[in-house]
Amino acid sequence: MRRILLASVAATIFLAGCGGNGSATTGSFDDITVSDGDTPKVSVPKKFAVDETDTKVLTQGEGDVVHAGDTVQANYVAVNGRTGKQFDTSFASGTTPAVTLGSSTTTAGIIKGLVGQKVGTRVLVAIAPEDGFGQDQAQYDLKTGDTMVFLFDIEGKFPEGKAKALPKSLPSLQLDDKGHPTGFKNTADMAKKQTRESIHVVNQGTGAAITSGQSVMANYVGQIYGSDKIFGETWSTGPQQPIVLAEGNVIACWTDLLIGQKIGSRVVLTCPADKAYGDGGREDASIKGGDTLIYVVDLLAAY
Repeated sequence: MRRILLASVAATIFLAGCGGNGSATTGSFDDITVSDGDTPKVSVPKKFAVDETDTKVLTQGEGDVVHAGDTVQANYVAVNGRTGKQFDTSFASGTTPAVTLGSSTTTAGIIKGLVGQKVGTRVLVAIAPEDGFGQDQAQYDLKTGDTMVFLFDIEGKFPEGKAKALPKSLPSLQLDDKGHPTGFKNTADMAKKQTRESIHVVNQGTGAAITSGQSVMANYVGQIYGSDKIFGETWSTGPQQPIVLAEGNVIACWTDLLIGQKIGSRVVLTCPADKAYGDGGREDASIKGGDTLIYVVDLLAAY
């Protein structure tokens, strides 16, 4: 299960859903204790329940504020309020999970608990049933009416570092008012064709370098070069599955260019047809044979 959590948090404990019937409040944050150390233990009394999701900041961070739609790295401990038992933790895994705080794919209680916090904060989040998974989770002994208690250490927010301008030979990268990429805009100075694959680091991350064969979690926008046709994006949903950087698993451009890049980076890839979908294209994505592709990619985690 740990490998699945790291691969796709949206598919497991961060999965969105409509919660069950709420329980009356039968506990407060004063009843919860958190141990010190690299792998903290969260002690929650049995039958702990809240009827509204609430938070308690234990350590105030001094980093950037987290906004809705952001992707953050956060270690966590998760406890079932009904049983008082821990049902998951990421602290001992060696890799900090990344979660995109989108409105459609992330548990509402996680969004409520993390949005508005600052990077570096340690926060307790008591998630009411109506903001939970919306269905029983047998593997965690969770029922729809259970309150969940999470301890989060917010480690980072993507992308890291100061943004660099793209060369004039490329179209202009477009961002929304929260800094999330929305695609590329053609310019008078851009090259009409790109015959060689290339990578440009927009924000330099500080994480570990990606190695061949690793599974990578990434947000991206993919667009047909020279047009306004976007054929794929994940910022509205969050990454749905890991991308294995191995020959035959993804287009050659991704394995050629992403290996060696650092986690936390935002990069722009240009991928001519011979490094993408060739003369055959990809009909299900409306990519024609011979199309050159351009991507903006945020590298969130690798394992």
